[in-house]
Amino acid sequence: MAKELRESPLLQTRGDKTLGVIFRVTILAFSAFCTLPFLLVLIASLTDEATLVREGYRIIPSMWSLEAYKAIFSSSTIPDAYAITVFITVAGTFMSMLVTSMLSYSLSCKQLRYRNIIAFFFYFTILFQGGLVPTYVLISKYLRLRNTLWVYLLPYMVSPWYMFLLRNFFSDIPAELKESAKLDGANDARILFQLILPLSLPALATFTLFYALAYWGIWMESMLYMDDKHLYTLQYIIMSIIRNLTASTELADVGGSVVPPTYTIRLATAMVTIGPIIFLYPFLQKYFVGGLKVGGVKG
Repeated sequence: MAKELRESPLLQTRGDKTLGVIFRVTILAFSAFCTLPFLLVLIASLTDEATLVREGYRIIPSMWSLEAYKAIFSSSTIPDAYAITVFITVAGTFMSMLVTSMLSYSLSCKQLRYRNIIAFFFYFTILFQGGLVPTYVLISKYLRLRNTLWVYLLPYMVSPWYMFLLRNFFSDIPAELKESAKLDGANDARILFQLILPLSLPALATFTLFYALAYWGIWMESMLYMDDKHLYTLQYIIMSIIRNLTASTELADVGGSVVPPTYTIRLATAMVTIGPIIFLYPFLQKYFVGGLKVGGVKG
């Protein structure tokens, strides 16, 4: 009751109200500064190329244009690339989180024999990597993943760094909860999926976002292992478009022909590829806030 009276708006002093107004104004100003660059990029991508070069970045340009987006979506492979990228992002993130969670839980259990030796094998891959040529030979000749969607999924299935972080998060969960669940007859799979994972939503949300961004940005595999253009990812297609436009610009400078919108198309590609951040982060934001609250209570 006393706490409710202290938190009542009627009992706030003038200094508390002033401090609250200052906090709100500061947060609004900071949000505006964070939003302004995104807004400028969006408007610049919709600006005429010559106008952007002549006037620079403006909130209200003198001439609008959709040529940059027309140049991007004029390629017939863009819809297929979008579908491929969305598929590998969703499927890859799900499989990566599933395998990483099971592996992290196994290594967090002290009853697992040789768990330190097993963890060392994953730690070793952080320090040393095989290199591009051995990786190419392994994937192409032995695993035979060329021209298959598995080449986008299997190499990124488990991140050892994320696995160790998630293992440490699982280790902080009281062991008494696991022991009581085992006394009730629950096996390790049930303990993981019905007890550990629901208690680890902030950590799971963080690594889900990291995995999704990693899968969304894949492009080198398309260049190395794909012969079918319908299996290219969105990032590789957009990179190819920018590269071709840059070459066309150099030829136009020499021959005096029409210069394509190279500056605005770079900004348009940023808007096209920013999709996962815009659509994924709002769904995970509440878990980030929940993680901060949990950390504050533990502290």
